[in-house]
Amino acid sequence: MPTPSLAALPIRRLTLRDLTACADLSEDRGWPREEHKWGLLLAAGKGYGIDDPDGGLVTACVVTEYGPYSEPDLAAIGMVLVAERHARQGIGRRLMRHILSAMGTTPLTLHATPYGRPLYEELGFKVTGRAEMLHGHFTPGGLAPTVNTRAATAEDLTTILRLDEEVLGTDRTHLITRLPAFADQFRVAEENGRLIGYAAAWPNMHTHVVGPLIARDTETAQALITSLAAGTDRPLRTDIDVRHEDLRAWARERGLAPVAFNSVMTYGIPELPGDWIRRFAPLTVAAL
Repeated sequence: MPTPSLAALPIRRLTLRDLTACADLSEDRGWPREEHKWGLLLAAGKGYGIDDPDGGLVTACVVTEYGPYSEPDLAAIGMVLVAERHARQGIGRRLMRHILSAMGTTPLTLHATPYGRPLYEELGFKVTGRAEMLHGHFTPGGLAPTVNTRAATAEDLTTILRLDEEVLGTDRTHLITRLPAFADQFRVAEENGRLIGYAAAWPNMHTHVVGPLIARDTETAQALITSLAAGTDRPLRTDIDVRHEDLRAWARERGLAPVAFNSVMTYGIPELPGDWIRRFAPLTVAAL
């Protein structure tokens, strides 16, 4: 039988059963397999993809919705991938148009690489910010942080969720409640018994990704990163909003080297909701 054209292949919902195929697709494009991250995104979000008649996936992405379950007020698009053998044939554009149609009037956001940005701009996304990826072995130094940090407990979760919604401007309960199982470390910062920030470090291949990073100020963010670094011998990776210049400079002094910049883009809203001053790094650039 003749192989159907790519345009005729149906787009379907992906599930956790597709995790290996998604990881294979990442590897096909030269990305790390990131099975741990794929597992979180496919469980907390909605995966979309096209099956290749010859096996595997032609393309895939994940949409993570936030806010009320029946009427999300924001959604993040991530892990948009097209197999190398099918690249530059309009598959990514077709998948993104499907997502835009499926999401209706829900505002959208994504982190775009320089390679992907022209497509997203063509579809109507606007650049509203930038994030810098930093990576390396953290080297303690300078003055010791004066902000108190400790491991998060189950009793902290309600307060963490309240703080997170205040800072992000949307409800991420379905993601944040997965952090204790997803992350290797989950820590909070407090002052006089009041929670003023939190952060996690989760495993991604040979690194630990620091995210989310929510903090009252730069000093609190530094204390959280320092405490997370003390709990691992792996290199750290994080994606810091470029407006937090002091934290970026401090991280570079501590051994985290700049790797790349991603454009933060939005669709349907002029900028991300919430308080960017306390939002230092996302859980992952593939979500929020």
